[in-house]
Amino acid sequence: QVQLVESGGGAVQAGGSLRLSCGASGRTISMYAMGWFRQAPGKEREFVAAISWSGGSTNYADSVKGRFTISRDNAKNTVYLQMNSLKPDDTAVYYCAAHPSMVKVTTTLSGLYWGQGTQVTVSS
Repeated sequence: QVQLVESGGGAVQAGGSLRLSCGASGRTISMYAMGWFRQAPGKEREFVAAISWSGGSTNYADSVKGRFTISRDNAKNTVYLQMNSLKPDDTAVYYCAAHPSMVKVTTTLSGLYWGQGTQVTVSS
């Protein structure tokens, strides 16, 4: 199986930016669709963004569209989430996920490989 480790989280003021990274080991990510999810305390984990095997297709939650950009570098076995114009509502633990199917990444929380999460805190 693929093992995922997120990094790049931290504290930032509203309007600021962060770039999250997800490094993979155990397997190359080239054959996996990759995604980012987030979960705030006491809330359900929610989909944020996904990217296809080749990076040719992306999908975003409406709440982050236009502000976040997902990308991947298969040669480095790494997926990124560039987060701009951050809002307090973006505060959450962000999780990297992998699945062979792009459709599954965008539609379900089950059947995914998960990273351990990285905290993002956005203050007013």
